[in-house]
Amino acid sequence: MHYVIGDVHGHCSTLKALAEKLPHDARLIFVGDLIDRGPQSAEVVRFVRQNGHRCVMGNHETLMVTYGGEFITACRKGQPLSQYNLWYANGGINTLLSYGVAVVKEGRLEKAAGSGRAFERLEDDLRWMQTLPLYIELDIAHVSAKPVVVSHAPLASVWQLRHDEAHFETFSRTATTNRRNPDEAAEIFNIFGHTPVQGGADVQPHYVNIDTGCYKDQEGYHRLSAYCVESGAVVSVECRG
Repeated sequence: MHYVIGDVHGHCSTLKALAEKLPHDARLIFVGDLIDRGPQSAEVVRFVRQNGHRCVMGNHETLMVTYGGEFITACRKGQPLSQYNLWYANGGINTLLSYGVAVVKEGRLEKAAGSGRAFERLEDDLRWMQTLPLYIELDIAHVSAKPVVVSHAPLASVWQLRHDEAHFETFSRTATTNRRNPDEAAEIFNIFGHTPVQGGADVQPHYVNIDTGCYKDQEGYHRLSAYCVESGAVVSVECRG
């Protein structure tokens, strides 16, 4: 059985609690945004990588690859560290803390810290993130009779561009940042996250949004969820911290 898991955002304890509720032989697929916001991003990446789970590229992985690389370069060259960028503003500082490579004061990055081993681990994970695909097409018969495609954000509207190199940027941007749900005429059954859904997963005949807002400590959110592709069942747990 294949279970697609929503945006974890650095909550490894919650992820492990969810995994315990799934069949022991479940095949886990992640919609991206493993990292940022929560306190255990490095641990989430380790869980996914060590267990050989599949994952697509999210917008937060894109940010981490870009700005995490700049952070490492600045540290190596002894250059001043950027005090603000799009990644830091969206939870990246918490991710650096989880790797043990930064000192933060009053919510601002003060300086680099940690051992060479910590930096090597960060670099290795960045290299892994660069290899993440924009989508995963599953060879599974589905009740919708459409191809089942996992992506971070809804990409049905640009599915026809997936092999078009001239429009790769458009396809990539849509696959990681789009917030418009697929329409009923979509060619694919798209399972995605990116936009938190209040009150539980949004399961429709032609798509599933499985992001139930794990990091959002608000009524109707604060849950991590998984969708079983074969059965259509949704399994959720409350966020642990």
